[in-house]
Amino acid sequence: MSSIPVAPPRAAFRKLDAEHVAIALFAPIRDLATEVAMFAYVDSDWRLLGVRTRPSNETGTVDVPIRAIVADALVFDAAGVVMAHNHPSGDPTPSEGDRALTRRLARALDGVGVRLIDHLVLAGPETASFRRIGLL
Repeated sequence: MSSIPVAPPRAAFRKLDAEHVAIALFAPIRDLATEVAMFAYVDSDWRLLGVRTRPSNETGTVDVPIRAIVADALVFDAAGVVMAHNHPSGDPTPSEGDRALTRRLARALDGVGVRLIDHLVLAGPETASFRRIGLL
């Protein structure tokens, strides 16, 4: 599935320097009926360079083409990436598939000198942060 560019970031999201700011940026996907992944690309000062959204037609999975995410990071000349996706089930607990994807993406980004800063799982009012729970 192709990437959908998102409108330029609003002033409130110029810097992604705190988890609550990232959660607010990704809030539009929180309650969707199908899984959607979003990626925020930041520079070394945590300034937001761009956002990409990857929709899905599934309730339990979303396709995350790692090569495309790495390519976007290079195009944006990003120093870091924050990933988020939603769980329509309402349970933000990362699945084993989420964990495996995060490990693969972190390795691929690291290979080009870009850091996967966090992976947030949004489900209703709850959010799980891979960084906060020690998975990144």
